[in-house]
Amino acid sequence: MVELIEYQRFVEYTTSRESKGISEFIDRIVTIDANVPLLLTASVGLASESGEFSEIVKKVIFQGKELNVDVRYHMLRELGDICWYLANAANALGADLEEIVKMNVAKLESRYPNGFEVSRSENRAKGDI
Repeated sequence: MVELIEYQRFVEYTTSRESKGISEFIDRIVTIDANVPLLLTASVGLASESGEFSEIVKKVIFQGKELNVDVRYHMLRELGDICWYLANAANALGADLEEIVKMNVAKLESRYPNGFEVSRSENRAKGDI
């Protein structure tokens, strides 16, 4: 069994320099060809808002919460927040949402030319990310 202090030391050893030090972090972010503050805002926001949406879904499916008009409205508002952060992510990368959607459609058409198939979802072609 791994002792927790040993695990903490292991984590420290396997954590990047950029994650552990402000100067290393700054040195790294200035080399990134994106709006890093906006990218971080979008990343944290997407995770947070997706979590809020998922929390509602969890309560409806697993905890007996009624999917009524108010709950649906709350879910739609969370989806709106997700869209807001998605647009920020696109802006941070110098992309537009239309470009992203077109890329997604092309990827899915290539992956599932005959509609969704479990075998194609589990056995993707090389380079299909």
